[in-house]
Amino acid sequence: MLNRRHVLSLLGIAPIAASCASSTESIAAAAWRAPGAGEIDPRRHALAHAILAPNPHNMQPWLVDLVGTNEIRLFVDPTRLLPVTDPPNRQITMGCGAFLELLDMAARQIGHRADIQLWPEGEPYPTLDARPIAHVTLTPDAGIAKDPLYPQIQARRTSREPFDTARVPSTADLSAVAALSAPNLQAAFTNDPTRVSALRDIAFRGWMRELQTYAAIKESVDVMRIGKAEIEKHRDGLAMDFPMVSLLKALGQLTPEKLTDPNSMANKEGVKIWRALAETAPAFIWISSADNARTTQINAGRAYARQNLNAAALGLSMHPWSMALQEYPEMADIYREQQVLLGATPAAPIQMLARIGYGPEIEPSPRRGLEAHVRA
Repeated sequence: MLNRRHVLSLLGIAPIAASCASSTESIAAAAWRAPGAGEIDPRRHALAHAILAPNPHNMQPWLVDLVGTNEIRLFVDPTRLLPVTDPPNRQITMGCGAFLELLDMAARQIGHRADIQLWPEGEPYPTLDARPIAHVTLTPDAGIAKDPLYPQIQARRTSREPFDTARVPSTADLSAVAALSAPNLQAAFTNDPTRVSALRDIAFRGWMRELQTYAAIKESVDVMRIGKAEIEKHRDGLAMDFPMVSLLKALGQLTPEKLTDPNSMANKEGVKIWRALAETAPAFIWISSADNARTTQINAGRAYARQNLNAAALGLSMHPWSMALQEYPEMADIYREQQVLLGATPAAPIQMLARIGYGPEIEPSPRRGLEAHVRA
C-alpha cells in the first residue's frame, strides 16, 4: 500500500518527467519523423518542418491557408492563445516567428526561396486578431543557399530537466549560440557565477509568482496532458508522462484542483524540483530589442529558433524561463526588476530569457501534425 512518503517520491519525478513524455514511437511524436517525406507540394514540405518550431506552452497556434499554387497565408488560431500570462500575445507572436524561420530553412533545403511579407493587412494591436500574420510566396531558386542549421530541426528540444552543474558552457560556445543578425535585436549571455546567481533567483521568483497566481497557473493546468492517453489524444500542451502516472491520477494527486493549489502535495514537491532547475542553470542567454513592435517580436522568435538550433548543434540544452517576462498585473514588479537587471525597459524589452547548459537527452514534445494547421 502506498503511504505519503511513497506518493511524495513519485510526485518528485513528475515535474521533471513532464518535458520528456515517452511518446517517441507514438502518434504524438510522428511529426518529428521524416517531416515532409513524400510531400509533392513544396509548401507542405516546408510547413511540415515549421510545425516543429518552439512555441509557448506548446500551444501550436498556427493556421495556414494554401493560396494558388505557391502561396501561404499564416494566421493565429484564436483558440490557442494564452490570455492570462501573455495578454498582449507577444510570446505567441514570437512562436509565429519561430515557425516562419523553420519554414524558410526547409524551403531552402529543397531549392525554394520563401518571400515573407509580414502583416499584409497591418500590425494588430493591442492583441492579435483575424488578420494574417504573414503572406509567404515560394519560388524555385536553383541558387538559393541551404541553411547549415537545417539538420538540427529534428534534433532541437526544449529541456525542462536539471543541467550538469559540473559543466559550464564556454564563452566561445555561448557566443556561437547567441549569434544573430536581425534588425532591432541584440543577444547577450552570461556564465559569470555572480550574475548567473542573480538570474537564477529572479527566474525562480517569477515561477513562484505564477504558481501563486490562480488564473496564471490554471492556464497551464488547463493544457497539461497527464499520461500517455491524454498526450496522444491532444498532442499539444504540457506533456506529463512518467512511471505510475495513472496510479497518481487514481489517487487524486494529479487533479486540476490539486495542480492549481500552491499548497498541494504535488506543488510542494514541484517547488523543490523547479528550484533545482533554476539552481542547476550554469548560464543564461537572452534577446533584447530596441522596440516592441510586432515585427520585432516576429524577428525575436526567428532569432530564438536559430539560437535553439545552434545550441543543438553544439550539444547544449536550452529552456526558456519566461515567467518574469510575462506582462500580467500580478507579475509587474518582478517583470520591472528583471528588465532593469538586464538593462532593458518595457518599451525596449527583453524578449526572451533561457537557461542553457548540458542536459540529458530527452524526447521531442508532441505535435498535432500538419493537417491540424491547414484549413484551406
